[in-house]
Amino acid sequence: MLAPDTKIIDFIKEHHVLTIATSSENKPYISHCFYAFSEEENYFVFSSDKKTRHSAEILANQKIAAGIVLETKMIGKIQGLQITGKVSEADDFKISKAKNIYLKAFPYALLHLETLWIIEPDFYKLTDNRLGFGKKIIWQKTF
Repeated sequence: MLAPDTKIIDFIKEHHVLTIATSSENKPYISHCFYAFSEEENYFVFSSDKKTRHSAEILANQKIAAGIVLETKMIGKIQGLQITGKVSEADDFKISKAKNIYLKAFPYALLHLETLWIIEPDFYKLTDNRLGFGKKIIWQKTF
């Protein structure tokens, strides 16, 4: 499997808030989460209480869409990343690494660390107008 384009990875590393879209019973919902990213494993880690609506929906349906965006009104600087993938609770195999990744990015989270979740992307689409108006870079996981 080819790794995502370095421009996608660089964009992910420049930001720290991810908007996650979930759904249940044909009712969409979004939430915003701080994230840490493992370039080596190509996955995101975020922390959230299992009692939240998005966590309950993830437990019922692991497939999500997500986005990261640079807020700007300058057309030539517009950047945004769209993601699809699946989310799961960090299991015994990944929990230690996920915790280290997340706490390195957000050390204060140690005071109130909730359930750690892992997003494994299967698709990225980066729009980056700095590379040309409407320029898209697409990566899709090959199975």
